[in-house]
Amino acid sequence: MNMFRLLIRAKRWAQNPPSERMVIMVLGIIALGLALAGYEALFGWPDWLTVNSSRKGGFGN
Repeated sequence: MNMFRLLIRAKRWAQNPPSERMVIMVLGIIALGLALAGYEALFGWPDWLTVNSSRKGGFGN
């Protein structure tokens, strides 16, 4: 992305910042994603959520 466009976007964001509610929502979504990634790193991915990729054909095989 062009550096000039990034500076213009930062200027607009500084003049009209997001609401506190929007910031809390975005931080909550990021925290939820990090918590899920941490859980997967500690305990692994459950086998019952893994898709079986042994099928080699289309429907009915």
